[in-house]
Amino acid sequence: MKLFKFIILIALFAISLSSPIKADRLKDMVSFAGIRSNQLLGYGIVVGLDGTGDSSLNLTLQSMQSTISQFGLVVGTGDLSAKNSAAVMITADLSPFTKIGQQISVTISSMGKAKSLRGGTLLMAPLKGADGQTYAIAQGNLAVGGFGVEGADGSSMSVNIPTVGTIPNGATVERMVETPFINSKNFVMNLHLGDFTTANRITEEINKVFGPDVAKSLDKTSISVRAPSDPAQKVSFMSLLENLEVDPASPVAKVVINARTGTVVIGGDVRVTPAAVSHGSLTVKVNEDTNTTPGQTLYDDEGNITTTTDATTDADTDIEAGADKASAFVFDTGTSLSDIVDAINAIGTTSADLVAILEALRAAGALRAQMIII
Repeated sequence: MKLFKFIILIALFAISLSSPIKADRLKDMVSFAGIRSNQLLGYGIVVGLDGTGDSSLNLTLQSMQSTISQFGLVVGTGDLSAKNSAAVMITADLSPFTKIGQQISVTISSMGKAKSLRGGTLLMAPLKGADGQTYAIAQGNLAVGGFGVEGADGSSMSVNIPTVGTIPNGATVERMVETPFINSKNFVMNLHLGDFTTANRITEEINKVFGPDVAKSLDKTSISVRAPSDPAQKVSFMSLLENLEVDPASPVAKVVINARTGTVVIGGDVRVTPAAVSHGSLTVKVNEDTNTTPGQTLYDDEGNITTTTDATTDADTDIEAGADKASAFVFDTGTSLSDIVDAINAIGTTSADLVAILEALRAAGALRAQMIII
């Protein structure tokens, strides 16, 4: 036990002296298996609205009837009005290590005909996990950032979303989610971006600081780390571990294209093999017009009409075709991202042109990168 404490002190000293420049902390690169948040979901009734509730929605009326019956009152749905009430869904995240009695924030969203939840109060509602167990109880006054107004002529205007609100610290935790932290003999770290090189570098750094064979890479995403046998040392060990700094490997070269917005993101490691690109566009302009020749009336010497001709029309079509001056540029060996951007910007392309050029480079086998269209 004393030996392990000594190793931790030496590790802390080594971290302070040998932290690599421009490196990332492990806490920013990985998540620990079994230590995660859990989503909670509940259903409830919001009351006290200023006439912006669900009105005659049967779901809300039945919920109100069920709530009132718990106090020994017998009422029918016909005796109730949901004008000032709304049926809502409640969502929350239960963070790891949250203890019984602590409070968490909740989000309340209307699921009926309510126009606004502003000024409402959520009645006590259970929040359940995926296993159907109740983990928290929510209740309180809503904070709604949006609002809406409606005129007598049917016109309306809303700012933000008035049918969604929050209750900061509005739920009390009633059940803990067990985590394997205390009883685990090994911690498993999962990289946010899986990479064999990064996983290997993390393993080497941990073993350099804490000693050989403390960590081992399982695959490109997971690294297993041997934990202290004494539970009292696990927190300090984790504190040291997550603050280790490691220089991550360069990511895979990618070009990401958002087809809806036209956004194109080119990774810094994208390269192009020798290639020549010529880019231009053909334009065709067609003008349709009609020429009208008026009719003529001919007279003889005595003023009598001898000949009459009708008016005639002739179609006049003007077609112009031309091509913009094609812009050509050459990518040499080892062309970098800045070279690509400079060359493409020089010809003043649009996002659609840029996508066309990149797709053509990929089809030609000159683009050394993955192309992802989202």
